[in-house]
Amino acid sequence: MDARVYCGDDGRWAAPLPGRLYVNLLGGPLDGQLYDITDLSPQQRAVGALLITDRGLFGPGGRSLYKPSEADPAGPFLWEGDTP
Repeated sequence: MDARVYCGDDGRWAAPLPGRLYVNLLGGPLDGQLYDITDLSPQQRAVGALLITDRGLFGPGGRSLYKPSEADPAGPFLWEGDTP
């Protein structure tokens, strides 16, 4: 499986599904994964996502913030940093 979809930190990987809308996560601990934005409103997409990961600066239970760039709001979500 080449493309991996972000599924939280439950240790499983998923392939992208047809009919779903994904963005790439660039940078940080989730770099290279896809994030499913199908059910997010345009306002939610603009804010970005605080995603659970144990690979960030704060270890298990930590989160990484990914947001679209102002130059390309429909493009990839870029890593902004980690938080506990």
